[in-house]
Amino acid sequence: MTNLTHYRKVFKSDHLGCADLEEFQESGSNLIFTIKCVRQERGAKVAGRKIDANIAYFQENIKPLVLNATNSKTLSKLADSCFVENWSNIAVQLYIDPSATMKGEVVGGVRISPNPVKLKQMITRNDPQFSNVINAYKRDGNFSKVLAKASLSDEDMQYISNGVANGQL
Repeated sequence: MTNLTHYRKVFKSDHLGCADLEEFQESGSNLIFTIKCVRQERGAKVAGRKIDANIAYFQENIKPLVLNATNSKTLSKLADSCFVENWSNIAVQLYIDPSATMKGEVVGGVRISPNPVKLKQMITRNDPQFSNVINAYKRDGNFSKVLAKASLSDEDMQYISNGVANGQL
């Protein structure tokens, strides 16, 4: 298959759009991101125009998302607050809504899923469950079953695999 370029790619955008999400989807992303903060910005430059907007910034290295009324309403429900200052540290799943409209025209758009995201617990070396992770690795020879239920850092997985291989764990 040849590498094809979406026509929207040429239009420089400082904010997250459908073409950006399509790239994440193609790389296998589940499109779950964590909102670092939301700011109300006056005179923000969006699509060549200056507008007043709520803009979500993410902990991950992705472009910020201009929150339209639909996404703002969804986020207010997920945060259980209508105040943008309370919309921090919230994991959201984004998706492309092909039926989204702008100025009466169907253009497609980025939407925030109304379903709360359940993040896996991160297990670290300080957690009591860490010994269970080591035992599971010894039993299975991999982290598959652990990673189905929890998260581990790459460093801790390396620590366990090296420790087991060297007989230190």
